[in-house]
Amino acid sequence: MPTSPTMPTNPKNSRFLEKGSLRAVALAASASAALAAGVTTPAPASAEPVRGAEIAAFDETPAAAKDAIEQGLAKLASMQRPDGSFDAGPYGQNVGISSLACMAFLADGNLPGRGRYGDNVKRGLDFVLANCTESGLIAADVSRGPMYGHGFATLLLGEVYGMTGDDRIREPLLKAVRLILKSQNHEGGWRYQPIPFDADISVTICQIMALRSARNAGVAVPAETIDAATQYVLACQNASDGGFRYRTNSGPSGFERTAAGVASLFYAGVYDGPDVAAGMTYLRTATASIGNTGYFYYGHYYGSQAMFLAGGEDWSKYFPAVRDYLVNQQSSDGSWRSGHGNAYATAMALIILQMPNRLLPIYQR
Repeated sequence: MPTSPTMPTNPKNSRFLEKGSLRAVALAASASAALAAGVTTPAPASAEPVRGAEIAAFDETPAAAKDAIEQGLAKLASMQRPDGSFDAGPYGQNVGISSLACMAFLADGNLPGRGRYGDNVKRGLDFVLANCTESGLIAADVSRGPMYGHGFATLLLGEVYGMTGDDRIREPLLKAVRLILKSQNHEGGWRYQPIPFDADISVTICQIMALRSARNAGVAVPAETIDAATQYVLACQNASDGGFRYRTNSGPSGFERTAAGVASLFYAGVYDGPDVAAGMTYLRTATASIGNTGYFYYGHYYGSQAMFLAGGEDWSKYFPAVRDYLVNQQSSDGSWRSGHGNAYATAMALIILQMPNRLLPIYQR
């Protein structure tokens, strides 16, 4: 039986790194205050590099990118419905897409009720909380494989709770984490439904990120859960090229799956080793053509996280290319477009473009 999450955290009960987690929350809080005051805060000195929090040696957000972000945030805010959800296109009312939209505003330095888009965050958070069930599942529409949306919604709750301590979030977050723990299958992964039956790498990383965020916010996550998830992700790696496939059986490697695989290893606390090195080598080759991916926004959502957390030359080579591509792809109305819905595409693009802000605890190593 999985161990139920509790609060506060027992550091011995998790593989996630305590030092990195607490430092990330502190960095986020100080950066938010500095942003609001118009002050640039220098990075604190450290004996060991924290890759995701390093200061880049290039201009990460030139004027064109800043303009794109400003237009994108305004357009995304206009896509919010009266109930706090965001237009999810073919997915109806979707807590996952609404949570990603809120994350885009958080990345700009907004919190519920605070900041230019604080009201949008508050109403989006209210929508997510209104769809938290007694079982722990967060879903407005359970007909479309709710664990995707559940993972993104739990991630949002973890980020907001970690930065604000809002008491309304505590119990829904604990229940959401408990449902994730109970839904892990015998291989160590998760899939579309909240039952421990099947798994794929895509849904699995959603849950790993949610658990990491909850852990950062003070929720105890059992070490065995993360160890099993790590083993599942590694079982999806192709030894022939270092890339990752969709499931543990057979299948080709792909950029999107490999980005998700490498990012999930980082979030599980695995930063080094031959498996990570092989995955990064695959990503470096696959990102040579930025726009040539079947699921562009999904792929670069995870690709940007993997490269950001890797840091150094990986980040300095990758980010300007994907940033400039996104700026050029923006529509005249400020949105980005996708068959999965414009709110989804716009939120994803904004999250990627705003990673240099370094405000979200989840994106810190």
